[in-house]
Amino acid sequence: MLHEQKYCTFRLAGQLFGLPVEGVQEILRAQPLTPVPLAAESVRGLMNLRGLIVLAIDLRRRLALPSRDREDTCKNVVVRTDRGPVSLQVDEVGDVITVDTRTRDEIPQYVSEQARSKISGAYKLPQELLLVLNSEAAWTI
Repeated sequence: MLHEQKYCTFRLAGQLFGLPVEGVQEILRAQPLTPVPLAAESVRGLMNLRGLIVLAIDLRRRLALPSRDREDTCKNVVVRTDRGPVSLQVDEVGDVITVDTRTRDEIPQYVSEQARSKISGAYKLPQELLLVLNSEAAWTI
């Protein structure tokens, strides 16, 4: 138990990412958004989440991945932050998985600092690599 971490997994452009499950508030289907004038390119807009105004960030744009074909197919991973909930738009949501924290690999030094600030580590899974997203860096504009 001491060496385990649970991650909520999701996909972006075919790649598997994860966030610590304790930081995830909920998962939502595509939601109506209100655009924010003059916002950063990765800001998709604002959504009404049961009376709360929540910022929606397109993680594909934030991580410089190719744009998705259809915006209405995205899912929203709502994360808890010290400033309130933020929605991270992803392609699809996976399972909650448990990994042994002793098997975590750091991101190699030759990866750009910009990428290293958003991806904090990786785990080798039987079929693929799980990239651990630094949730604060993912949404901080």
